[in-house]
Formats: sequence, structure tokens, C-alpha cells
Amino acid sequence: MTVTATKFTPKVMLSAPRRSPGVPNASGTLALYTVSTYSFDDHRKTFQIRVLRIQSGLSEVLVHDAKSSEPVWLSEDEFLHLKSWDDGTTSIMVRRALSPNDPGYEVASIKAPISNVKVKKLPNGTIAFACSALATPDGHLYNSETAKKPYSSAKVYTSLFVRHWDTWTTKNRNSIFFGVLEQHDGKYSLRNGALTNALAGTDLSSPVEPFGGTGDFDIGPAGLVFVAKNPELDPAIYTKTDLYFIPLETFTESKVPSPQLIETPGLEGYSNSPVFSHCGRKVAFTRMRSKQYESDKPRLLLIPDITDLSQSVQEFYATKDGEGGWDARPESIIWSHDDSKLYVTAERWARTLLWQLPSDPAKTAAANLPTPLKTPDGSVTSFHLLHRNSQVLFVTTTSLVDNSCYSLVNPTATPPSFSILSSNSRQGKTLGLSRDSVSSITFPGAGGEYDVHALVVTPSNFDRSKKYPLCMLIHGGPQGAWLDAWSTRWNPAVFAEQGYVVVCPNPTGSTGYGMALQNGIRGQWGGRPYEDLVCCLEYVLKEMEFVDGERAVALGASYGGYMINWIQGHPLGRRFKALVCHDGVFSTLNQWCSEELFFPIHDFEGTIYDNREAYEKWDPAKFVNEWVTPQLIIHSELDYRLPITEGLAPFNILQAKKIPSKLLMFPDENHWVLKPENSLVWHREVLGWINKYAGVGDEQELADQVDGLRVE
Repeated sequence: MTVTATKFTPKVMLSAPRRSPGVPNASGTLALYTVSTYSFDDHRKTFQIRVLRIQSGLSEVLVHDAKSSEPVWLSEDEFLHLKSWDDGTTSIMVRRALSPNDPGYEVASIKAPISNVKVKKLPNGTIAFACSALATPDGHLYNSETAKKPYSSAKVYTSLFVRHWDTWTTKNRNSIFFGVLEQHDGKYSLRNGALTNALAGTDLSSPVEPFGGTGDFDIGPAGLVFVAKNPELDPAIYTKTDLYFIPLETFTESKVPSPQLIETPGLEGYSNSPVFSHCGRKVAFTRMRSKQYESDKPRLLLIPDITDLSQSVQEFYATKDGEGGWDARPESIIWSHDDSKLYVTAERWARTLLWQLPSDPAKTAAANLPTPLKTPDGSVTSFHLLHRNSQVLFVTTTSLVDNSCYSLVNPTATPPSFSILSSNSRQGKTLGLSRDSVSSITFPGAGGEYDVHALVVTPSNFDRSKKYPLCMLIHGGPQGAWLDAWSTRWNPAVFAEQGYVVVCPNPTGSTGYGMALQNGIRGQWGGRPYEDLVCCLEYVLKEMEFVDGERAVALGASYGGYMINWIQGHPLGRRFKALVCHDGVFSTLNQWCSEELFFPIHDFEGTIYDNREAYEKWDPAKFVNEWVTPQLIIHSELDYRLPITEGLAPFNILQAKKIPSKLLMFPDENHWVLKPENSLVWHREVLGWINKYAGVGDEQELADQVDGLRVE
């Protein structure tokens, strides 16, 4: 049975199965992945662990259980996964991929929630197991279900953070736990049935909250490497995270050695993505230079021998001026099987691409910069070498029309090539989408001094002879970008299928176009980016004859929400029929209500008490006398990055001024609207609002919209 969309609606998007990246086994014959699906009929989510047979492209279900997660290979056929229970405990399970009906068996029961599993086969035949979990101040696993409940809800703080992202901080911290899996009579068991806290007795916490995961640590035959915040610096004011090494030979050590700090002179910012080489001695990772800039350029670094830290860390594409010869932001890293090459991802012109380079920094220079490998349309989200004797990569991508694609990428072919193994939506076809709807434009930015790039998405029934209202989407960050990648929160195709030409500009501040454009936003929040958006609108109206400029709307979230509020008070606001602000900044003077204070300190060039003028210069609240355009405000109670008062204040002003306005509030969401039922309401309200003012149907028509699905 195939479910096909007759029209790409919010419900179609939110109901579409979501696949995780695929991970091949050692021989490259099978790939594990997960699929989650939400049903608006049953109002619940289902979850499957599946296996893809790489040669045929066929797949089958291995586990159908919403409480199972995180499958990882143990051998050619066996895989491990986690199963959570209502009392907060976690079972470590083992099953066989070639036996779909195999019930599996429990390796161990851990008396707390665990996640972010990694395994590594050791020279003695055992398997090192590592994961993350919350730990109490005395280093023990923390289980909220069994922990003693306090009689008072009071919280007392004497240092930052007091809260972060969507939670108030407690004394419990993320930690890395490890153990050894060994086989007896053909079955695995966890030695001693317990895990060891690698960070017990230290002030260190890893993975780094709130988004740290498996990319924050790695295990190898020499031990464990991980990144952690510098405990001597205030985490709300400084971004510095250091890389540490814990030497372990058997992963059964009764006394865990103290973490050893990896020195990187001249680089003091975020460290990330540490990865052991196959030989187990080298480690590649990234690090930023500034300790107060969360979006600084990551530098690609190499530890030549993790067992001899007297050797200096080496930087790839290093230059004498310290800027680096490769003007890119490397992120994920893997090693080739012979350790002679590195494969890394980095953004370039609205795509996340895959790059190949020598693993020896001495062989890299500005005169010999890497070129991206040929991959399917869209952006790379994950990649693995197919098998031990191959240079072919198993790559997972998404795009603006396809929510999951698995392919094989051959960097040695002439010319380099790829072949698609499996597309979750048949390259968008089952969702009613087509690659023909995606294009891009480039136009002169502020003052004509540089070019600005924008993605364009048109309706699937697009006719150049007709006129379509414009929908301009403004991205957040501000150091971010609209990518040719899938999203269920801000998906341009959802807007396009309502009957808009959707333009997604990447103005000053955007990533993927070089550090000069990205860094140009510092001290310019309402300056160059605003002018770039004016240039974008003028270019669209002049060059795209099928766009109806009299029916234009604009929407933005986070920094994009700031820009919506800024636009309201400036001439550009009068050129849109309606505006939508999701979790935006109302007043820059309130930026110190946020949790990560290093963000305003960097972007506004100092603290509010040392440089108040910089905050006042770009304050949207200064221009509320000019507000006239109908506006929808969306904000959530759990958004601690931009507290809900930043949504209530502009709504109150709009209402007091009798400007058509509406407030949509979610008490149980953070900076993002993640729950499917809430997301469906979000889309209905947003689309209903802009459609009303752009003359595209009406709110009731949208609310009554059919599912847009047919079963074949």
C-alpha cells in the first residue's frame, strides 16, 4: 500500500513517515534506520526499527515499538537498541537483523534513562559501550521517576545559567557512562551489569546541553575523547568548550584516570565532533577561535597521537594571519579506512555538502582547497563508509521536496558519481512535490557591494503566465541560512502549495557564503540585513513578472521574528499585506532576559551596561509609532531564549493601536513548535492569517481543508 498526496498540506507533511539517517554494517550489505509516524486519526506516534538491504533497496521491520530507539551495529547481523520503561529504567537489547521475527534478549537493565549510544570493538574481542545520562552531584545515574520529590517548588540560584533553552537548571548534569559488552555462549552481557561514570569527581559535563549528542564524544581503543564546557568560565557569558582525553585500555578500569585537557593555543571557542582514526591514535575535531561567538568559524584540527599529547595540535588550511585558507565551516567528520583522507560536511550556497581532503594538515594549503563530492540534490545529513575495502560512502540527504534519501557516493569514479538507493518520498512524488518547483536567484545586496542568494519555491501547478502573491520567509540565527533541506517547522513547499511564490533570502549574517557575509551582521542587526531584504523585494518585483507585489506577505522566526518587528516600524513594512512573527525580539534592550548572554554580547559589541547605544540603535520598540501592518504574533511559554513577554508586548501594542492582530500561544512548547497537534494548529493559524490578507481563500476554507491523501 502506498500513501500518496494529492496536495501537500500541513497534515500531509506532519503525517509523512520520518526516517533517521541510515547506518550500514561492516560489509555494506545492510543498513539500519528508524521510522516514526504520527497519526492524526489515532493521535499517537508509532516507531519502527528497520533494515535496508542495500543491494535490492528493499527494507523490512525489525522492531515495532514506540519505546525502542537508537539501533547500532554490533556485528554483521546483530544490533543493539535501547528500550525505555515507564519507571525510567532502560533495557539494552540485542537482536538479529537477518531474523525479523527474532524477539531478541536483554543485555542489561540500567536503572535510569540513557541515550547517545556508541560502541567500539576492542583488540581483546570485547565491545566498549558508551552512552550519556544525567548524573547526580555525587556521580550516580539520575532517574526522575524514582528520585525523592521535594516538598517545595522553590529554586535558589547564585550563578548562571538559571535556566537554559526550555528547562530550569538543577544540580544534575549530563555525563558519559561506559562499560564492556562481552559474549558468553553466543549472547552478549554487560560486565558486572553496571556502567561507570567517566566524569565522576570532576566539574565537567558532556554532552554539552542543550543539544549535545553523540557528536560530543567518541570511543577508541586508546580511550575516550569528549568536549565539555570550561568549568572556570561562566557558561552563559562564554562559549568555550574544551576537548578532553581519558586513557582507557579495557574500559573496565576500576579507577578512571583524570581527563587530560587538549591544548589548542589561539583557539578558545566551541570544540566539537571529535573522531578517532581507525588506527586509534589520531583524533580529528573542530574548534572555534572566539570564546564569545557561538557561530564563529570552526577550524579543522588534528591530534597526531592521542597517547602523546606533547605533540602540538595541527590545523588544516592554516594561514599566518590566523584566518585559515578554507572559508568554510566544517562540521561532521569521518576517516577513510586507511586513515589517509577525511570526509567532512560544510555549507555552501544553501546546501550542506560533502568534502574530501587529505588527513595530513601538511598536505593542505589555500592553493589546494577541497572541492565538494557529487551528491543528490539537497543537503547531506549523515554519511558513512560503505564497508572496509571500499571508498564508496553511504550518504543520507534531504531536500526541499524529499524528506529522506539514501544514496551511494563514489568519490573515485570518473567523473565522481552517486546512485540513489531509496527515497522516502520517491524524490517528492508521493508528497505531491517536484524538483521543478525549486530554483534560486542572486541579486545585489546593500549598496551593490556583494551578492545575496535566495531560494525560490513555486506551486506544483505553477504557470508563468499567471500572477502569484509573494511569501517572503526570513530565517533565524541570525547566523543561519535557508538550506535546500527538509523541515517540518518552516517548510517553504507548504506555503507554495497554498498558491504563493516563496522566496527565502539569505542576507547578511547568513552562513554558507563566506565569513565576511556572515560576520557582517555584527552591530548591524537592523542595517545591512534589512537593506538586503529591501533589495530582494525590489529584485523579485522587477525580474519575476509572475509575482504579484500587491499581495505580498512576510514571515520570520527568532531573528527572523526580530526582523518582522523591525520591518513593521520601517518603510518595508508598508509593502506587505500581513506579517507573522514567531518567537521574535520585540526590544533589543530585553536581550539580557535571554539565557545565553554571550549572544547579545557578541552581536551588539558589548554588554548592555558598557554599550547601551548599540542595543538602542536597532531596537524595534523605538519605532512602534510607525506600526500599521496586520500582524500575527506566535510565542511559547517554554521559550527561555526569548521569553514570552517578547510576544505579549508587541501584541498589546498592536491591539492598543487597533491594528488587526492575533496572538497564538503554546504553554508547552519552547523556541520551536515540535508536537504534531500543536504544529498542525500553528500551520492552520499562520496560513489562515496570510491567506486572508493575500486573498488566497479564507480561514474557514483552510480549517476545512481535506487531508490531501489518497491510498493506492
